[in-house]
Amino acid sequence: MTMTPEDIALAVAEYASDAKAEEIVQLDLRGLTSVADYFVICTGRSDRQVKAIHDRIHAGMKNQRGTLPIRVDGAMQAQWVLMDYGDVIVHIFLPEMRDFYRLEQLWGEAPSTTLQFAAA
Repeated sequence: MTMTPEDIALAVAEYASDAKAEEIVQLDLRGLTSVADYFVICTGRSDRQVKAIHDRIHAGMKNQRGTLPIRVDGAMQAQWVLMDYGDVIVHIFLPEMRDFYRLEQLWGEAPSTTLQFAAA
């Protein structure tokens, strides 16, 4: 089953939510850049939680959706983990790293949606 970029963005956001990620935001980059259609940005409160969010997204996408990231950067340090799913790039930050890089402000012209999911 082929997933659309919208499906991928929603799925990774939901997996991030399952791992207690905070401030989950989806930026719609379509028409603004050829890098990706969507960024999904979220925060983990500690390096351990950032790693757990990464692990949950990776396992969920692999086991339930049959999709692996093209590339993952930063998983060892777990301060800013980038997961590249082609048309969707996931950014998992520690709070201070998210504040420093300010991707939402950098891509301020991109439509932004805060994603929230019901607690399981």
